Amino acid sequence: MISKLIEYEKRRGHKITVVFDGWKNGPADEERDRAGKINIIYSRHGEKADDVIKRIAAHTAEDTLVVSSDREIVSYITRCGKTALTSVEFEVIMNKVISPSFEGNSAAEKQDENPDRQSKKKGPARRLPRAKRQAQTRIKKL
Repeated sequence: MISKLIEYEKRRGHKITVVFDGWKNGPADEERDRAGKINIIYSRHGEKADDVIKRIAAHTAEDTLVVSSDREIVSYITRCGKTALTSVEFEVIMNKVISPSFEGNSAAEKQDENPDRQSKKKGPARRLPRAKRQAQTRIKKL
């Protein structure tokens, strides 16, 4: 998986950090490593990776997108004003970037390619809430 992230980083240039659990058998102190330009963090003994992710997200002022399928982390990240994606959603995006021939188009994207469909209704009733619009903008940057 790290090799795919390295390839993704080469093509997109995003700063990527991966956090692994070390709370059961990990070292006494938090350890850091690098693979390519990917930062790797191993949580210290007694600390879960979830706590490290929350700490990083809370103390980072820059645009942060967290990939996790854990509901608790996703809700915390959203409350912090950051964006969260599930690992499945990110994998689809990553595969599109790494393999442009990857056929991961969603049904919504295929509808957009169909010129015969009726136009969408306009107006504020169809507009997503601001937080969701901002999250979509951050996700499009991937």
